[in-house]
Amino acid sequence: MTGPAVTGPAVTGPAGSGASVARAAGPGASGAGTAASGALLKVEGLKVHFPIKEGIIFERHIGDVRAVDGVSFELRRGETFGLVGESGCGKSTTGRAIVRIYRPTAGRVEFDGVDIATLEGDALKGMRRRVQMIFQDPYASLDPRMTAGSIIAEPLDIHGIGTKAERQDRIRELLPLVGLNAEYGVRYPHEFSGGQRQRIGVARALALDPDLVVADEPISALDVSIQAQILNLLSRLQDRLGLTYLFIAHDLAVVRHISDRIAVMYLGQIVEVASSRELNTQPLHPYSVALLSAAPIPDPGVEKRRRRIILHGDVPSPAAPPSGCRFHTRCWLRERLGNPERCSAEEPALRELSSGHTVACHFAEDVAGSVEQGLVTGRNVPVAAGPAGGASPAAE
Repeated sequence: MTGPAVTGPAVTGPAGSGASVARAAGPGASGAGTAASGALLKVEGLKVHFPIKEGIIFERHIGDVRAVDGVSFELRRGETFGLVGESGCGKSTTGRAIVRIYRPTAGRVEFDGVDIATLEGDALKGMRRRVQMIFQDPYASLDPRMTAGSIIAEPLDIHGIGTKAERQDRIRELLPLVGLNAEYGVRYPHEFSGGQRQRIGVARALALDPDLVVADEPISALDVSIQAQILNLLSRLQDRLGLTYLFIAHDLAVVRHISDRIAVMYLGQIVEVASSRELNTQPLHPYSVALLSAAPIPDPGVEKRRRRIILHGDVPSPAAPPSGCRFHTRCWLRERLGNPERCSAEEPALRELSSGHTVACHFAEDVAGSVEQGLVTGRNVPVAAGPAGGASPAAE
C-alpha cells in the first residue's frame, strides 16, 4: 500500500536577519476569507485517501483507504481546538494534511484566507513558516546525530533566517522558554529524558514564531507526571505568544483540560463538535457518549454514579466503510430504537442542535436527556441507578 505524494520543505530561501523571528508575511497574510470571520484555519470537505494497489510489475489500483473522508471545521485565532477519537480514526492524518506532510485528495484547507491544499514551491514554504507541528514520538522525531541546538536551528537554516550568531542567540532564547537550560544546546537527544526531548520538539516548532501549531498527540508517549508538565508548558506558551493550537489526542480527559472546543472523529469523519464543557456534560452523539464513558472524572462523588458503555464489534475497515452512518454497526442507540433502516441507508450530515454544538446523527435528540447520557456524565442520576444495560444492551 502506498500513500499520497509527500511534499517536504524546501532547503533554500531568502535571507533574513534578527535572532527573534518576526511573523512571516506568508501567503494569506492579508487574506479576507477566514480573517473576516475571525477564523485562522477553515477546513472544508478534506479527504485523504491512500491507494491500495495489487501486483508487482503491473500494478493495479483496486481500492482506497479512506483515512480522512470529508472533514470540515474552523479554528479560531488564539483558541485550542481538540481533535479526539480512537486509534485509526484519521485524526493524525488530518493534522498532517493541514501542514501538507500529506497531500489532500480533495477539499480545501484555507489558512488565513488562502487555500494551502494546492500550494507548491516557495508559496508552500512560506506557509510553513506560519504553521508548525509537534510530533507524537519525542524519540523518533529528533535526529540522534544532531545536537539539540542544531535541531532547533534547522527551521531557521532551511528558511535562511539570521546569521549563524543570531541563530545561536535564538537557540539560547528558546531553550529557557520551554523550561530547559540554555547550555543544553550542545547535548544530543540520547542525553535527555522523554519529557526533555518533547520540550526540544516544542522549541523547534516555535523557532519560526508560527501562528498555528498542530500538536499530534504530543504527550501520549510520556509518563503521566511528565504529561502534566508539557500540557502546562503549552498553555503558558499560548498565553505568552498568542498561539493557536490544533491539539490531537485520543484521551478525552487530556483534551478536556486544554481545549476550548472539541471535535470527535470516527472512521475518517467528524461526528460531533462542541465546546469542551458542553461535550463533557451533554454529549449528543452515541459514539461521543461511549468515548466519554471511558474517561475518568476526578470527582469520587460523580465517578461512582457513572457507568461504562461497551461498544460491541470491531471498528469497520476504512477501505470499506459501512453505508449510511458509519457508526451504525456498533451503535447502542440504534439497537435501543429497534435498528431503524435510516441509519444504514442515509449518511447523516453535521447539523446544529444548539449554538456551536453540531452533531452527525439522525436521532441525536434521543440522546439528550437519555439514561445513558446521565450515567456517563454522572449528573442528575440517582446513586442507586442501575447499570445502563437495563436501558441499552450495549452498556455495562
